[in-house]
Amino acid sequence: MARALELAARGAGQVSPGPLVGCVIVDGRGEVVGEGFYLFEGVKHAETLALEEAGARARGATTYVTLEPHAHTGRTPPCTEALVRAGVARVVASIEDPNPLVSGRGFTELREAGVEVTVGVLAEEAARLNEKYNHALQHGRPFVHLKLACSLDGRIATSTGHARWISGPESRARAHRLRREYDAILVGSGTAVKDDPLLTDRSGLPRRRPLLRVVLDERLQLGPQSQLARTARETPVLVFTSEKADAHRVTELESCGVEVFRAAAGGRDLAAVLEELRRREVQGLFIEGGAGVAGAFLRAGLVDKASFFVAPLILGSDALGAVTGSGPLTVPEATRLRNVETTRHGDDVEITGYL
Repeated sequence: MARALELAARGAGQVSPGPLVGCVIVDGRGEVVGEGFYLFEGVKHAETLALEEAGARARGATTYVTLEPHAHTGRTPPCTEALVRAGVARVVASIEDPNPLVSGRGFTELREAGVEVTVGVLAEEAARLNEKYNHALQHGRPFVHLKLACSLDGRIATSTGHARWISGPESRARAHRLRREYDAILVGSGTAVKDDPLLTDRSGLPRRRPLLRVVLDERLQLGPQSQLARTARETPVLVFTSEKADAHRVTELESCGVEVFRAAAGGRDLAAVLEELRRREVQGLFIEGGAGVAGAFLRAGLVDKASFFVAPLILGSDALGAVTGSGPLTVPEATRLRNVETTRHGDDVEITGYL
C-alpha cells in the first residue's frame, strides 16, 4: 500500500477535479505483477492500468488501491467490473471514496461478486494525500491552505512595505512546489498592487490545469499594466469586486483578458467567493497574502491548513504583522495548529499544520 500511495502521488497537479489514485497488484507468490496511477488526461484509472500490466497473472491476485474502486460508468467503465472480470481474489483499499456516485458502492459490488475486501490500510496517509479532493466533496467548498513568509518576530514586510525577499531561495522553491498542488491561488488587492506579483507556478513540474490567479479587489485597484493583467491571456486571472466598481476600470481589465466578477458583497463575502470557486471545480485554494486576507479567512474559520515560512530576520514593531484584525483576548482562545510538521529550507523553517 505504501508503494500504491507513492504511485498515486505521481499524479500531483495532473488529476483535478479527480482524485490521486495508485494501484499495485500482487500475485499469489507475493510478486508485484502490475502497477498504475491515475492521470486525468490519461483517462484510464489506476486499477485498469495495473490490470493491463498484470494480464493473466491478475487471476487470484491481491489488488492494493489507495481509494475505493468506482462502480459507476463515468469517463471510463466501472473499475469494479474490470477487477471482477480479471479474477482478482482480494482488494485492499485505504479509504472509501466520498464521491456520492462511488461511496460504498464499489466495495459492495466487489463483495457481492465474491471478492474479499479489506479497507483502512494506511488510511490516514491516503486521506492526507487526497485532502483537497475529500474536503471539496465533503464540505462543498475548496480546501484552503494559507501560506505566509515572515520574520522571527512575525512580520511580513517592513514599515515601508518592502517584502522581497523575506524567505530564502529554498523556501521560495518550496512555495512553487506547493502552488503546483493547487487549482487556484488568492491574494488581496494590497498584495496585488504593492508587490505586483505574477502568482504563477514556476516549479517546472507538469500540471494539467493552469493555476487560476484570484484577487479580492473591492475597489478595483488592480491596473491594466500590472503583471497579472498583462499575462491574463496566458494564465487566467479572476477578480472579485463590488457591483459599484468603476465601469471603465472593469472594461480596461476585461480588455486584457481578466475576468471581473461583480457581486453585492464583492470579495468581502469569503464563503461566496469559495462557493464560486467550487462551482469552477477548484478543489484546493492556496492563499499567499496579505495580512488582511489572512486575518479575514482565519476569523471566518475558512482556513484548513497553514504554512508559515519563518526566516531568521528581525524587522521590528513598526513592520507589518503577518495577520491583521482582531485577535483572541486570551492565549487559550488562540487558533492552534494540530498535526504540526517542521521542515528546514536553507536558513528558514517551515511550520505547517491543520486548523
